[in-house]
Amino acid sequence: MSLPAAPAGLVGPDGQPLFGRYAGQTGPIDWTRLAAPFARGPLWRRFHHKRWHYVALCTERVFCAVAIVDVGWACTAFAYAFDRNDGDMLANFSQDGLPGRSARLAGHAGGGSWFQRGGDRIAIDSDGAGRYELSLRCDFLEIDAAFGPGAAPLLLATGPVARGSVHATQKSSGMPLTGEVRTWREDYDLAGGVASFDYSNGLLARETAWRWASAHTLEMGFNLQAGYFRGHENALWLDGDVHALAPAHFLYDSSDPLSQWHIFTEDDLLELYFTPEGARRDNKKTLFAASRYLQPVGTFSGWVRSAPDQPKRIVTQMMGVTEDHASRW
Repeated sequence: MSLPAAPAGLVGPDGQPLFGRYAGQTGPIDWTRLAAPFARGPLWRRFHHKRWHYVALCTERVFCAVAIVDVGWACTAFAYAFDRNDGDMLANFSQDGLPGRSARLAGHAGGGSWFQRGGDRIAIDSDGAGRYELSLRCDFLEIDAAFGPGAAPLLLATGPVARGSVHATQKSSGMPLTGEVRTWREDYDLAGGVASFDYSNGLLARETAWRWASAHTLEMGFNLQAGYFRGHENALWLDGDVHALAPAHFLYDSSDPLSQWHIFTEDDLLELYFTPEGARRDNKKTLFAASRYLQPVGTFSGWVRSAPDQPKRIVTQMMGVTEDHASRW
């Protein structure tokens, strides 16, 4: 069943959030208009408002991920390039900064986000009509990429958050990609590849954890999460449409994260096995905050379908990522 069209805003005239899953892009996200029981004071919002803008680029030879994150009282950015032929992590950039000075996050998925500190700069831009650009300059890695529009609509998912307030996320389907990645070892042509993005904006709990999986071709894709947002953002893109999925389960050996993962949904619409080829890890701990981050890169195989009465569609070595992340922020 197709999802309803995305509303122009996420807070109704009565101050209540418009929870649900929708197809398409919403407008600027303004949580200051929330009413009880979701309303929070300005100081609480300052420290609990979390936003991130993540882009994945994939070709037969290289996989890249780039993210800008604003946690309210600090910001960070990361980027990496992974060579699929030899499993080599060619670049692994990470930098922290101050929100408002080092970074600005878009107010919605169609806006622009940037991060800059010293000579390091990342910019994610949109023309508002489904076409996007990514520019990155840092040590040992440069990216110039253009992507979109996709053949299927964006997913919009909104819902409540335990010990927080509300959250919203927009995920794209796979989009045609052009451009170039330049590393210390080699340059990679992005033409013929696939891009996708994740824009998220919410009032989250201080302790937040999740597992996540995402992979896309131009014809098929999925987004799965288990954790703070439960099953709200689980979706399958197929035949130009986006379909809601039930809660997902992630089974893997956390002591050996490069072992195989088994992922399935409770509605019997998806069952996948993920084989990691490499991973980005980043564990941080300070007096006030901590983060344990693991993002394996690899391939998914298994099957998906859009409804219980539809035939299973085989998935064979679809490139993507999983993630196991816990933050005190």
